[in-house]
Amino acid sequence: MASIQRLRPEGLVSSPAFSHVAVVPPGATTIYVGGQNAVDADGSLVGAQDVAAQSTRALENAGTALAAAGATFADVVQWTVLFVDGVDLAAAYGAIAPLLASDEPPLVLGARVAGLGVPGALIEVSAIAAVVR
Repeated sequence: MASIQRLRPEGLVSSPAFSHVAVVPPGATTIYVGGQNAVDADGSLVGAQDVAAQSTRALENAGTALAAAGATFADVVQWTVLFVDGVDLAAAYGAIAPLLASDEPPLVLGARVAGLGVPGALIEVSAIAAVVR
């Protein structure tokens, strides 16, 4: 196996938005991206109370972190997405779906939480990626 396999086995719900299993080949470099919020380079929150704007910026920040490690969104094995309880999930996912579209989508873990570490943040994303060289 020379690449990451993302599987959607029969018997489990079929979704274009996520896979159920990922198999990373031996020798791949694993990259962990810590929680990214919608902040600019100075740490100021971007997007005020607009979850779509915050979602886009948080994902852009994750992309910047991935690039620093030599990876792209296509290399992501799993996304973890935390939403503050009560936000419009359709607006949040709608904003980032075009950035994540793939024939072999990664695994996704989504959760609603009471709050996040950055005051005013509505979303936080983290990722695990693997690069096969």
